[in-house]
Amino acid sequence: MCNAQRVSEPVTPTGPGGAPDLVELARIVARQRAEMDRLRDQTATSAVVERAKGAVMALTGCSADAAGERLLQRAKAGRHTLLEECWITLGNLAPTPPGPGRAAGSAAPDTPDIEQPALAEVSAPDDVAAALGRLGQALVRVTTPQDLAHCLLEHLAPDMGADAILIYARRPDGGLELIGHAGVDDDLAAQWCRVPPLTGIAALDALRAREPRWLEDLAADARRYLLIGDPPERWRSRAWLPVVTGGSADVCIGVLRGRAGAFTSRDRAHLRGLTGLCAGRLRAFDPPAERRPDADTDAVQALFEALPVAAMLLTPLRGATGETEDFRVEAATTQVGDLLGRPGEKAAGRRLLEFRSALAAQPLWRGCLHVLATGEQYEGEPFAHEEVVAGVPELFTYTVRVAPLGDTLVVSWIRHGSSDRQEQRLADLQRLGNLGWASWNLTGRDASWSTQVFTLLGRDPARGPVGLTEMPELALPEDTPVLTRAVGELVAEGRAFDVPFRVRTSGGIRHLRLAAEAVTDIHGRPVEVHGFVQDMTARRRAELALVESERAILTQHDVLQAERTLASRLQHALLPLANRPVHLAGLRVEVAYLPAQSGVHVGGDWFSAIELPEGDALLVVGDVAGHGVDAVATMAQLRFTAKGMVITGSSLTGALARLNTLLLHSRDTYATATMVLARYNPRDRRLVWAQAGHPPPLLLRNGEARYLDRPRGMLIGATSTPVFEEAECRLEPGDRLILFTDGLVEHPPASIDRGMERLADAVATARAEGPASLGPLLARMLPDERRDDVCVVDVRVPVAPASPVAPVSPVDQGR
Repeated sequence: MCNAQRVSEPVTPTGPGGAPDLVELARIVARQRAEMDRLRDQTATSAVVERAKGAVMALTGCSADAAGERLLQRAKAGRHTLLEECWITLGNLAPTPPGPGRAAGSAAPDTPDIEQPALAEVSAPDDVAAALGRLGQALVRVTTPQDLAHCLLEHLAPDMGADAILIYARRPDGGLELIGHAGVDDDLAAQWCRVPPLTGIAALDALRAREPRWLEDLAADARRYLLIGDPPERWRSRAWLPVVTGGSADVCIGVLRGRAGAFTSRDRAHLRGLTGLCAGRLRAFDPPAERRPDADTDAVQALFEALPVAAMLLTPLRGATGETEDFRVEAATTQVGDLLGRPGEKAAGRRLLEFRSALAAQPLWRGCLHVLATGEQYEGEPFAHEEVVAGVPELFTYTVRVAPLGDTLVVSWIRHGSSDRQEQRLADLQRLGNLGWASWNLTGRDASWSTQVFTLLGRDPARGPVGLTEMPELALPEDTPVLTRAVGELVAEGRAFDVPFRVRTSGGIRHLRLAAEAVTDIHGRPVEVHGFVQDMTARRRAELALVESERAILTQHDVLQAERTLASRLQHALLPLANRPVHLAGLRVEVAYLPAQSGVHVGGDWFSAIELPEGDALLVVGDVAGHGVDAVATMAQLRFTAKGMVITGSSLTGALARLNTLLLHSRDTYATATMVLARYNPRDRRLVWAQAGHPPPLLLRNGEARYLDRPRGMLIGATSTPVFEEAECRLEPGDRLILFTDGLVEHPPASIDRGMERLADAVATARAEGPASLGPLLARMLPDERRDDVCVVDVRVPVAPASPVAPVSPVDQGR
């Protein structure tokens, strides 16, 4: 590296014992940065040569001198300068997509003079040699120890289950400094970034002995070494590998695995070969920029150490694209390390992200970049920081500020006192409560408002506050009289008030509230007024929305009640209710219909019990989905259509199929329904029945209740290709058959299956045989409040032949 004469100027104090002028210091820092840029340019050639030598070393395994000699020979052969040959060598290392007959990771055909790593020194199987060859090609593109750690983890994770990589370098005091890591979070890396020269450190032990340390028994290793990890059981096996160059070892690589177990002989050969490759790569890294102590730098640092606040001076470090990649801390006070989470450490002379890598994701980093881009000062949100004062931990509130100073940045932390905290809390209270305070001096005629009052009133703070008697002029004309009267009574009699009013702002009408009280003198005369203004817009809008909602609910309730009344009248007109049992085809039939007691809708349950022209009896129960007038209309349509089709000779399944078609073509209702159709022949007491998605009838015979086996049938109105079947049952004298809708057995939260079991038990234990026998059954089955309509048809086969009865009316005998 060429030597350059360093030019510096002494810092002249502004006066006896005074501090240097900050502008002059900024100029000095700018000259220092320009000088370092010139030195960096002068060392560019050396850096390129070292990188090219490192590439040859990584790919061939030769020494640094041999790599340099090989580059010189190739430069002479190609009639290039050494620098040109270095650039050609580095350029030929770009990855080439694998072609036919060549595996990914193999050497490119245009670089035949760069051999694969010479692994003769490592007794390793072929697969290890191939893996190290791929690693060698990857290493030549690594430029920092941090990149090296990530490269090694990507290489070793699939091969031997590595979970983390740590790279330590020996410090002059004999301790260790973490220069690269992967698979480790930033907090743990910060905790173990510096290791003092203690005994019981495996990495130090490996460096002293220049031999690897294999930690394969966690319990035994924990007794011998201080293990990294929180908890240490996170990595149950570890290897610490010294990187030996020139007979010495100053770098140690740690390979940490979450799984327990020993490193196999193959793993050990692999790791030993890996350290050989890393030795050449580490020597080729750009040397870190060193901070040269001089009088100017010392003066700047002395100035910062004398500052009463935590502060640091940053110089941006830009990459090849011109973007800021990091900042160099030119000077810093002693408190900076504590505020950045590195207590006791000095930040001056180090890179900011090297000092605290987690800063890249924090607002301070974004604030620094914003100041560089715009030149505007940045101030962050207040944050709490714990400090120990007189042995007692206390919380203090800080605000960080970033200000431009020439080409540098000054970062300072301001600690707020108790009064500052009180003001901040008051400002937060006004912001969260959307209110502001105001005071008026009635004798001096002056006023004072908080910032929030100007915001609420939509008034420019530059115009200042208005007097108390002028406040009504800010309100809408409709609200002015009430506010004027309240202000007048307060000024004249000292009567406090709390008055709502409205103002017109750029955002529209705003509803406000002004509450005020007076402070009187010894004679009781008001001399000062204190009050607050609060924004009630959101609350007022909520109140208005609630009123509108209540109106809508009342209107809807009236509509629903009218609909229920209409549906109920229509239902009563369509389904006249018989007041006594009737006899049909030798059967005694009793019916019951109970409307729902909750809600305002009328349901679509119905029944029919008629005697057909042939002397048979037709028994029907059904339930239309939904409520209201539409459900009642659909119910009437199905009820009369079903009776008409059966009377005119349709079979039960044919009637159900035609009813299904009827609903499908009534697209204005989109209704569905369930039902049971049953036809009883008194001559042979044969009952034929069919169902469409409805619960089956319940048969009681000889004290035992059971449900009839359901034939196939599905909900009508649901599909254009339904399947319906008939079932047959012969009734005996004394039998009891109950047809019902689901309102009788469905009572949430209990399941409908449980309801059907209760119905069977109730029917089996019934003792009453009189006309009102259906009443006790319904009382036992139904809760106090019904959510659905209930429809029941109770059919009994008399033991003795039924006596003749009077002819029935054309309306169904039942409901």
